[in-house]
Amino acid sequence: MLTEIVISGFGGQGGLFAGKCIAHAAMLSGMEVSWLPSYGPEMRGGTANCSVCISDTQIGSPLVNEPDILIAMNTPSFDRFAHTVKRGGYIFTDSSITDRICDRDDISVNYVSASQLAQENGLSGMANVVLLGRTMKDCADRLMGVNLKTLSETFKTIIPKSKSGLVDKNIQALMLGMEY
Repeated sequence: MLTEIVISGFGGQGGLFAGKCIAHAAMLSGMEVSWLPSYGPEMRGGTANCSVCISDTQIGSPLVNEPDILIAMNTPSFDRFAHTVKRGGYIFTDSSITDRICDRDDISVNYVSASQLAQENGLSGMANVVLLGRTMKDCADRLMGVNLKTLSETFKTIIPKSKSGLVDKNIQALMLGMEY
């Protein structure tokens, strides 16, 4: 089984971090993974996206042209990638920022007011992890071992010790998305 994911947004929204977390959590579960970031020279505020592949067999290419799952954190990302999602796939988008409505009836589109939800719960800047939680809830079978336990371990590993206070906040944001 192979699951291909694209996460896209502005630089600084945490899309690359979310992708890295998915890849690391899947790796902890014994899956084959690839994580391929892409960003413009302006970085913060510019466009940033990443491709994540999770498989129970060797991955032939890290490039994702038709994702099973798209996490679009802003309107330009939604516009750029929504039409590429495979039939039967999923889109998760931050409806606090994105005003687009998808007219496709062959995919599942989830509008999550992630930025607003994060801010209301004292987790400003963690809309990426809220969206990740919702994605994990709806696509558990496709994420092959990416769950609360593996992501909690991932946060402990990836977040630097100097910012260890963010581990619990990321777990809170993840659970907030799962409960949405």
